Amino acid sequence: MPSPQQARAQASAITSGKTAPEAGVAPTSQLRELFDGPRLSPGQRRIAQYLIEHITEAAFLSITDLAERVGVSQPSVTRFAAAVGFSGYPALRESLQAIALSTLGSAPGTPAEVTSNELQAAVDAEIENLENLRRDFADPDQVIRVGRALSKSAPLTVLGLRISGSLAEYFAYAARRIHPDVRVVSRGGSVAYDALLQSREAGGTWVLAFGMPRHAQETLTAMRVARSAGLKVALITDLGLGPLADEADVTFATATGSRLVFDSYSAPVVLSAALLQAMTDADPERTQARLEEYEQVAEQHQFFLRD
Repeated sequence: MPSPQQARAQASAITSGKTAPEAGVAPTSQLRELFDGPRLSPGQRRIAQYLIEHITEAAFLSITDLAERVGVSQPSVTRFAAAVGFSGYPALRESLQAIALSTLGSAPGTPAEVTSNELQAAVDAEIENLENLRRDFADPDQVIRVGRALSKSAPLTVLGLRISGSLAEYFAYAARRIHPDVRVVSRGGSVAYDALLQSREAGGTWVLAFGMPRHAQETLTAMRVARSAGLKVALITDLGLGPLADEADVTFATATGSRLVFDSYSAPVVLSAALLQAMTDADPERTQARLEEYEQVAEQHQFFLRD
């Protein structure tokens, strides 16, 4: 039998000779083309980014409202309009409204499967995943509670094997800015056992595990080792039921995008960011101190470009 990836490759090929319905240039592409030419200041780039992300709403804002939403002055909006080639904000807004209306009114009543290609369908599926996650966040108590527990665990171990390794690395990278001891376990077998046992011996109380499809047997084994050592396990996965969820103390189930050959992870990443936020809120003084210290080091050693 073909693997899930093989089946998807056959079913959702975007280069298999299918011809997508002819369509106009995407609104975001129009806006980027409009804004990419001129050299914009950091404040002007913020205005441009806000317009790109909120075009259907922002196109109908007054100059006062737009300035307030972006956090800039009204003269800054006027200068932005001039910088991108318009006589003033009214002329810019008229152009933006045309783009926004084409977005809202394109092909009314046309079935989505006719007007969208496979890539658009994949994005639509991820939007639905995020909408479901938004509904889950209507009651944030569990996220807050687990975030506090992760914040107190020192060391904090993050487990992510195979495809889940990238999510674990993302979480750990951010968590290290606000937590004094974050350890990543990205290899299975005896290496994972050693790391988990050492974490418990060092005083750790929690493991955050990522279990994305295809769910790895070694992830289940590592979770069992963690719990047998006395660690509690919080799990981020796509299924609320099954062997991984059965082995976790707390499970956050949120769907992955599965329309393309390889899964996409919009909702799990947002869920991870929510847990990071809960960790920062759990100990604001430590968070502030560590972030300030990091910024000083970053400035001293010039870690980042000056945008």
